[in-house]
Amino acid sequence: MELQELFIRLTVSFFALLLLTMFMGRKEISQLTLFNFVSAMAIGTLGGSLIIDHSLSIRNGILALVGWTLLTLLIGYIDMKSRAFRKFIDGDPVIVIKQGRIMERALRKVQLDVDSLRAMLREKDVFSLTDVKFAIFEVDGTLSVMKNESIQTNRSNLKDKQEDTHFPVPTEVISDGIVNTNNLSKLNLDKKWLHRQLQQSGVHSVSEVFYAEVQQDGSLYIDKRQDFVP
Repeated sequence: MELQELFIRLTVSFFALLLLTMFMGRKEISQLTLFNFVSAMAIGTLGGSLIIDHSLSIRNGILALVGWTLLTLLIGYIDMKSRAFRKFIDGDPVIVIKQGRIMERALRKVQLDVDSLRAMLREKDVFSLTDVKFAIFEVDGTLSVMKNESIQTNRSNLKDKQEDTHFPVPTEVISDGIVNTNNLSKLNLDKKWLHRQLQQSGVHSVSEVFYAEVQQDGSLYIDKRQDFVP
């Protein structure tokens, strides 16, 4: 490929991508849904091919970009007009925490693990599952959280009572039925203490627990392997 041809392809691709992206609107840029993400990736790939693939003519490259853009706009229009089609393309938001309880089946459905869920909660300034009334995994991959205001109020009232706070932050000690012995050691606790707490809560085996964490006041939050929440 001659240097002059490369320069022409680079210039044409740049302005074509710029104009088409502006034409498609901000939603495509923000990649709000899986479809928008795939569409943006495809347009970027077509733009890259137009630059470096000398077997692809400039005319055909531009036609491919315009064709994909028109198809994306058509899908976007149908998406706005049809709720059923929008549900088929984007899916529905999924409740992953309900009344402070993790919905394991929902996590499997959206392929989200507990560690990722806790990281997303921390981004919302939530460090304990007991603080969460509802958490919804949105179609754009973000997490919406409704906090449990009553618990927040109670904790605020106990803020100055230092004797009620034994640990700096709530700490995971069981995840998916597996004991985190490292975290237990950091808290100066052991498996005997953990099993004693489980038995007091009517749990006879660690395998019955999906998730458990030690609260700041030293109590143990337990989420059993069940999705039903009254």
